[in-house]
Amino acid sequence: MADSYFLDTNVLVYAHDDAEPEKRDRARNLIREGLEKGLLVLSAQVLSEFFVTVTQKIKVPLPLAKAREELEVFRFARVVELDADLVLQAVDLRIKHKTSFWGGLVLAAAHRHRCRVLFSEDLSHGQTLLGVRIENPFLNFKGRS
Repeated sequence: MADSYFLDTNVLVYAHDDAEPEKRDRARNLIREGLEKGLLVLSAQVLSEFFVTVTQKIKVPLPLAKAREELEVFRFARVVELDADLVLQAVDLRIKHKTSFWGGLVLAAAHRHRCRVLFSEDLSHGQTLLGVRIENPFLNFKGRS
């Protein structure tokens, strides 16, 4: 069986970004494949950040009802809940590896579900922490990466 993978918030947001079609398509493929094969892992933090970002922070925000529909789709992924142990692990990553707290929280969630890969544009591509390899799925695309 293939390995589970974790998607950071930016990947979910790009799936709704028509301004960057290559990134949008790559993000959509990761989401679709992950859901179809039961490989996709997200966290409550990522889902929360996604909702705020797509309804308030992107150039053309999604209507609240549409954003909620998208969250319904993500219920079919495995979702890591936030708890005190994850918060403490994120703090430890911040202290030991100088990650951002929020990045550490994402990494700790990926580790909890034994994901081999964390797809993120915001963390250090190629680095492995807690046995999770960080990959930027948009490295070869134009625009920001």
